[in-house]
Amino acid sequence: MENEEIQQNEEQQNILTLTDENGVDTDFEYLDSVDYNGKEYLVLIPVEAIATEIVILEVEPVDEETENYLSVSDENTLNAVYDIFKERYKDILTFED
Repeated sequence: MENEEIQQNEEQQNILTLTDENGVDTDFEYLDSVDYNGKEYLVLIPVEAIATEIVILEVEPVDEETENYLSVSDENTLNAVYDIFKERYKDILTFED
């Protein structure tokens, strides 16, 4: 029973609840963090999603304890971060392009 509780706690720690500009909360599973061009990006997947699309957000530090997550509109940055993520997990995950 303890192993199940530990596993459940680890899974919950990988869940981020983000609030959008309209005040709507969405749960995401944290997959990875990627450094690219001096910035940090989070690779997430929506918990409730039927599709297997990932979300890439730029991390914007506010202070030592707080950070904002910004959508990335630059296609080149999105593709580069996604390529790094795919390379890291090519032996673990199957990717559809």
